[in-house]
Amino acid sequence: MTPPQQVAYQDIQRVWREADGVQQIEHAWLFDHLMPIGGDPDGPIFEGWTLLSALAAQTSRLRLGLLVTSNRVRPPALLAKIATTVDIVSDGRLDFGIGVGSRPDIPWARREYDGHGLEYHDTAHAIGSFAEACTVIRRLWTADEPFDFDGEYIKLTGALGNPRPVQRPHPPIMIGGRAASTLRVAAEHADLWNIPGGDIADAVQRSALLDRYCAEIGRDPAAITRSIFLPVSYDQPERTRDAVDEALGAGFGHIVLGLGEPYPVGVARWVAEEIIGSRAEAAPVGV
Repeated sequence: MTPPQQVAYQDIQRVWREADGVQQIEHAWLFDHLMPIGGDPDGPIFEGWTLLSALAAQTSRLRLGLLVTSNRVRPPALLAKIATTVDIVSDGRLDFGIGVGSRPDIPWARREYDGHGLEYHDTAHAIGSFAEACTVIRRLWTADEPFDFDGEYIKLTGALGNPRPVQRPHPPIMIGGRAASTLRVAAEHADLWNIPGGDIADAVQRSALLDRYCAEIGRDPAAITRSIFLPVSYDQPERTRDAVDEALGAGFGHIVLGLGEPYPVGVARWVAEEIIGSRAEAAPVGV
């Protein structure tokens, strides 16, 4: 995962083009923020979906996505259309990452909403609208006829998604987050579930909670791939290797490796050699 902040477009372009030719790397990710969340708070940052579409057009093998889209930023019907466009541009390589959005008690996250004139609702509204958004987006990707949707938070009249995504019935949905309320939505809608790594014990407990929520609605927990984000240490790669091994041992078979900026020349190849190595056969790994 390459955060599109504090770097030039050409830097991200270089890493993704290189990663596209490294077979051990199976997927690549951006994030969805409008102002930097690290480094200079007034530094440069790119809009995620626009950049993802550009990178989709310049790669041919990598699966790709945003880890994860904030449901607070774009109306869900518009987001479904954006995601469909990227899936078509990439010829069916999109993994659709989505989450509730940043918590209201994080000042650096809150400011990007205020700075762009976006409403920032309370947690109950955020969770309720997130669940409805997942329902609406899936329906827009699969419905043959226009439909109306009269939810508590989302209301659509004559909604229709045309064209449809390349992937059928729709792109895989990755839901990111660790809160119990988010896990309930994941149990119903997710094909993949991602959690920020670091505390494996907590990740395992959250995974078990997801299992329980799946059981409550009659869904096989094994239908949801467990994904974890792990930051890469350039200076101590052995620490990252140990973290990957621990995550794999805990049942997280989908690993997203977070790269810190600036991105060294040849970093994708370095990741393949120093971090992934023989693990590529055990789990899909992404930058």
